[in-house]
Amino acid sequence: MKQKLLIAVALIVALAGGIYLSVNLAPPQSAEHAKLYPQPRALPDFTLVNHNGEPFGRETFEGHWTLVFTGYTYCPDICPTTLAELKSIYPQLQQLDSDYPIQVMLLSVDPKRDTPERLKEYISFFNPEFLAATAEHTELFPFVRALGMMYAMSDSTDNPDYLVDHSASVVIINPQAQVIGRFTPTLMPGEMAVVNPQHILKDMPFIIN
Repeated sequence: MKQKLLIAVALIVALAGGIYLSVNLAPPQSAEHAKLYPQPRALPDFTLVNHNGEPFGRETFEGHWTLVFTGYTYCPDICPTTLAELKSIYPQLQQLDSDYPIQVMLLSVDPKRDTPERLKEYISFFNPEFLAATAEHTELFPFVRALGMMYAMSDSTDNPDYLVDHSASVVIINPQAQVIGRFTPTLMPGEMAVVNPQHILKDMPFIIN
């Protein structure tokens, strides 16, 4: 009787240990941080201008995974911080096992000041492999909305130091030029609301495969 009791106790301990290990040590089987849509969302036709002054259309997204961030070069805080964070993980993103490479793009929502020349200089400061593009507001606004993002001028553009309010998420576009979800900023008291780069690095292997 005593032997049976010991065996039962041992089995319970082993089972509990197995459950603990599966929950706490086993790698996750899906993205934990990205907010993915139930179905990919096709982008409408669009024409932007890239940092080389060339047309930027759907074909730029096709055949790549793209991480898109809306912002502008005169942004005082969130934009340079987010781009610096993306720069820090970019080498690791390039090493992920995928049939399609990952590219990073800044979509400027300030076409008045962000000329192709300025965009090229700005984006090259972070990484010359990054992409940047913009367009006039009539083209830009519906495209930003199609990405699930928003922006608005917070001041009159007659003021040379005007600011632009914009979404701070990083949008994920698949190699078929479809929006599949986003990484949203981490909201912590007293800290800047920016996307955590480690969340991107942790989830992208599951997303691209």
